Amino acid sequence: MSSETRTLDNVKDVILSAHMNLSPAEKVEFYNTWSENYDKDVSLLDYRAPLLAANLVSAHFPGERGAALVLDVACGTGLVAAEMKKHGFGRLVGLDGSKGMLQLATNTGLYEDVRQCMLGEDQLPVTWGGLVCMTTRSNRDNLLYKACLEQQLKIMEEEGLWSCVTTTEVEEWERAVSADEEGYIGGCVYIYRVSDVKP
Repeated sequence: MSSETRTLDNVKDVILSAHMNLSPAEKVEFYNTWSENYDKDVSLLDYRAPLLAANLVSAHFPGERGAALVLDVACGTGLVAAEMKKHGFGRLVGLDGSKGMLQLATNTGLYEDVRQCMLGEDQLPVTWGGLVCMTTRSNRDNLLYKACLEQQLKIMEEEGLWSCVTTTEVEEWERAVSADEEGYIGGCVYIYRVSDVKP
């Protein structure tokens, strides 16, 4: 199906297919195949995470934005980076597990570097200062993933790799896709400051 004829129902079907307890490798492959339609599809969902994430990073960063390094974890196609640039952030490094998503992120020209990396499986490429921004959904289908992500974030904080700046729950994240959910689902933005010295 061409991306020009996609509807909200098509997008719901695509996203629901990714909620079927896929392994990490299967999720990466899902995002590889979805990457070409991703931006148009999330636009149909009224996906607000990039704007919310950029606004929160901006609100919690009092320093010189042009020189600040921001690590965009699970950067996808670069939607957060586009919003960060509007706030004056000039140095962005994108990480994602999907090669398809990273190729599109690279094509935006918004990142000074992009790297394939899975949080919890690969070492973060930046261990010297800077901010890390991550987002995830808070709906029922994503609660297991969210709990695993938060456990990994806590472990990395306990290891001294970074410290939490803010964790913010948002009620209207994007349009719901499950039949038993109506309106908008919630989400969460995590912002961490990477330690200046590698432990």
